[in-house]
Amino acid sequence: MSRSEGTTRAKKAVALQYGPGDTAPVIVASGMGYMAEKIVETAADCGVPIYEDNSLSTILTQLKLGQEIPESLYQAIVEIYVYFLHFDPTGNVKTQQEGGQTPPRETEETT
Repeated sequence: MSRSEGTTRAKKAVALQYGPGDTAPVIVASGMGYMAEKIVETAADCGVPIYEDNSLSTILTQLKLGQEIPESLYQAIVEIYVYFLHFDPTGNVKTQQEGGQTPPRETEETT
């Protein structure tokens, strides 16, 4: 048995907020394991869209609560926001004729 078999990576979750007057999205919740599960559960219960990206969540969980995301992550966050602009929870994909680009085929969640 290899060392990686039988072990699970701790789930990570980060919640971002971008409001009027903010210069960049801000970390409003962050956690691993049980806390990550509760962050995702709370988001889902409140109708907040969830995007999974383990690499990005690993970086974001290293930031402090209340901290703005660094400029080096702007592009990654913009791509997530654009995805959600075109996200339809009913499963219908918005086409370019309906006002935007077709979202990515694979759905990911930021946890």
